[in-house]
Amino acid sequence: MKINEIAFVCYPVNDIKRARAFYEGVLELKPGNVWEGEGMAFVEYELGSHTLAIGYGAPEWKSGRTGATAALEVEDFDEAVKKLKDSKVEFIYEPHETSVCHMALFADTEGNQIMIHKRKTK
Repeated sequence: MKINEIAFVCYPVNDIKRARAFYEGVLELKPGNVWEGEGMAFVEYELGSHTLAIGYGAPEWKSGRTGATAALEVEDFDEAVKKLKDSKVEFIYEPHETSVCHMALFADTEGNQIMIHKRKTK
């Protein structure tokens, strides 16, 4: 098997309206493909050549902090932290600096963990 790339990362959500308000309002992502029907929903947000998605409706697919984490590379780390704090977003891991980057881990409205990240220039 040869894998070429990651097709997308998707978070399960319990309340699609609330989740969309967070992803589109707080994170300022623009929805691309949106599918809603038959008690299910799926929204894709294009981030460069990658896709972050949220989905609702599969009963065995639960939101929470135990799954994978998408790390979103931001242009201005301090500005992103301020926006999240101003929006009363729950931080799981406060802003932290390493030798190669800045990062912070926070929860979306469904309890899923997301990271903001800024690589240091070499």
